[in-house]
Amino acid sequence: MEPAIYLFFKGNCLEAMTHYAEVLGGEIGAVFRNSDAPDPESRMPGGEDLIMNMNMRLGNAMVMASDSPAEMYSKPSGFRVCIAPASRDEFERIHGALAKDATSVEMAPDETFWAERFAMFTDRFGTPWMLNFGGSKAQS
Repeated sequence: MEPAIYLFFKGNCLEAMTHYAEVLGGEIGAVFRNSDAPDPESRMPGGEDLIMNMNMRLGNAMVMASDSPAEMYSKPSGFRVCIAPASRDEFERIHGALAKDATSVEMAPDETFWAERFAMFTDRFGTPWMLNFGGSKAQS
């Protein structure tokens, strides 16, 4: 049994998840829109293009997501999606793509005592990220 990350968005789920798939090399799987529900009672409040559920395979991990009706959306807190790029160049590429237009930067890319590069930010879609490239400081 492996946990899956489940993200909620304010109406831009498909755009966000497509961006993540392109940046991180993920593969979008099933996408179910409000309009795919068999009847109006099975739909969530909002437009027909809202995403009810979708998934993206990212390596061995499954990332799932949906839009939240405006009255049900709450800003993510208490967690971060953590990515460990394989190289410094990959760290810089991923950081540049995900942190562009970030809504907040808690820690700009820098060296720490445990990693050659580390950063924490919340992207333009509201997802909180943590990037960590251990490099020569990585522990086995």
